[in-house]
Amino acid sequence: MAAFSIFNVAGSAMAAQSQRINAVASNMANADSVAGPDGKPYQARQVVFEYAPLARQANASLATANLAGGGLATQMASRSAGLGGVRVSSVELSDAPARQEYRPGHPLADEQGYVTFSNVDPVAEMVDMIAASKSYEANVEVFNTSKSLLRKTLTLGE
Repeated sequence: MAAFSIFNVAGSAMAAQSQRINAVASNMANADSVAGPDGKPYQARQVVFEYAPLARQANASLATANLAGGGLATQMASRSAGLGGVRVSSVELSDAPARQEYRPGHPLADEQGYVTFSNVDPVAEMVDMIAASKSYEANVEVFNTSKSLLRKTLTLGE
């Protein structure tokens, strides 16, 4: 049923934003790290989203429209064929330069006395965290509003 596709769209956005929040949390946890397990400074992770068509529902809608004989149902199904959500396509390493501080007494300082820290910008990460959490909250509201509307629609027949 096409009315339920809104739940898939909102759910996919919530899952994607959840991964974005996890990446930001990992970045913040490693903002002041000097060396990771590989001996190199931590590189910030950035989540990349992409369009995710809801192909299964679109195909089901098209099949229903064909069985119904076309007309309005076919037009509605072809519109819902473009319906989709979002998914994480990749998690990429930031190419921002690493932060260097002059600390000549530090055990990991180079020959010039500089220590290389992660390339995480805590202010930018906090902005990203707020944006991701607001987007997640907005999709929760879409989910709840749709649920409420469907519930009211079902009670109209009583």
